[in-house]
Amino acid sequence: MQLSELLYKTKLQSVSGNTALDITAVCIDSRKITPGCVFIAVRGGVDGHQFIDNAVQNGAIAVVCETLPENRKEGVVYVQVESSAAAAGIIAHNFYGRPSEKLKLTGVTGTNGKTTIATLLYKLFSKLGYACGLISTVQNLVGNELLEATHTTPDPVSLNRLLAYMVEQGCAYAFMEVSSHAIHQHRVAGLEFAGAVFSNITHDHLDYHKTFDEYIRVKKAFFDALPKQAFALTNIDDKRGLVMTQNASATVKTYSLKAVSDFKGKIIDNNIMGLHMMVNDQEVHFRLIGEFNAYNLLAVYGAAVCLGEDKLQVLQTLSMLSGAAGRFDYIISAKDKVIGIVDYAHTPDALLNVLATIKKLRKGFEQVITVVGCGGNRDKTKRPIMAEVACEYSDRIILTSDNPRNEDPQDIIRDMEAGVNAGCRRKCLSIVDRKEAIKTAISLANAEDIVLVAGKGHETYQEINGVRNHFDDKETVKEIFELLEK
Repeated sequence: MQLSELLYKTKLQSVSGNTALDITAVCIDSRKITPGCVFIAVRGGVDGHQFIDNAVQNGAIAVVCETLPENRKEGVVYVQVESSAAAAGIIAHNFYGRPSEKLKLTGVTGTNGKTTIATLLYKLFSKLGYACGLISTVQNLVGNELLEATHTTPDPVSLNRLLAYMVEQGCAYAFMEVSSHAIHQHRVAGLEFAGAVFSNITHDHLDYHKTFDEYIRVKKAFFDALPKQAFALTNIDDKRGLVMTQNASATVKTYSLKAVSDFKGKIIDNNIMGLHMMVNDQEVHFRLIGEFNAYNLLAVYGAAVCLGEDKLQVLQTLSMLSGAAGRFDYIISAKDKVIGIVDYAHTPDALLNVLATIKKLRKGFEQVITVVGCGGNRDKTKRPIMAEVACEYSDRIILTSDNPRNEDPQDIIRDMEAGVNAGCRRKCLSIVDRKEAIKTAISLANAEDIVLVAGKGHETYQEINGVRNHFDDKETVKEIFELLEK
């Protein structure tokens, strides 16, 4: 494809050289340069402008950048743009044949619920007979083909390559999580969305966005960019739900449990067997548990209807589906009927939602024992809040390691302990080793008690000092159940 075609819709500032040039690949990583490619120098943790010369030496025949290098090699085309990050998304989209225009692509954003909503949409539309793609934190799927997921939202080149593969494999729909990082870094630039879903927004990623207002602004930018023909579906029970869509050109639709909305739900019963709900005028039983999943189900229902599906058929099919891996996954021990719940909850609000759901499931006499940690090299402000939430809703708490990454896990636990007030200290333990913490929690449980293991959910590893060691919370709970029942 010619460079002139790749630059379609980019905000050009200057061009040095002839753009009637055949390009063989798009690269944003100078280590992956191939002869005949265009190198896009993106600013970020590492500034790609530092590697322009290396890229040219290794075979790049065109360079897209924000600041032109002083020494430019003859025969290489240099393109100056307003934003290299935005240009990377648009150029990658053009290079791979504008795949999002050949799919009905729905993006899901918000602090919590993204994975469950996107996964349920994929399962729903697959059950309805469509070939679908999924891009999520847990996994990427093209039809039934499983591909590894390394980021919530991949980089723009990988993302457009994946979407193009979906088109090649005959997919009609694609559902993807859209993280705040991806929006801010323009990873979804150039994509044509059929619709977008907002779940909720609470404090998270302040290590990256610095302020909550900036985090909100970034999320809102996704809805501001939607085309007129798209839908924007928002949760109006979240106080910022309508803020997200107030400037949107797209058709705005709403869902809620508490307010008048386009897609209104009411919980009739919530127990370990699932949710019994009224959805608009239909009574439905779902397999998923908890108020937070009631919101997720309403979001999926609303999005499916916005995409043109029959309301009754959507509800009938949704009633048969299970949720995403690592989201309120529960195991019941054979002997004492201890309920072990594994959940990805890694923000204060997500943990509160899970514990509030557990509280509603209790018959009154069961202990709730919570094992929780916080990730290293991430937002430190939420650590004491996580512990405070766990203390408020649990009878016993064990603070432990999550993915400490390059931090000392004991330091992370100390940050969490700051949220444990004097009255709660007697019921709180700190155990650095995660497996030992889970084992201790289960050992403390009496018959029919509930043990929540929060923070890692679907993850099958624990990252310590840059090394990923195998660790699966659900596998560990099962193993300890079996060991203690022998």
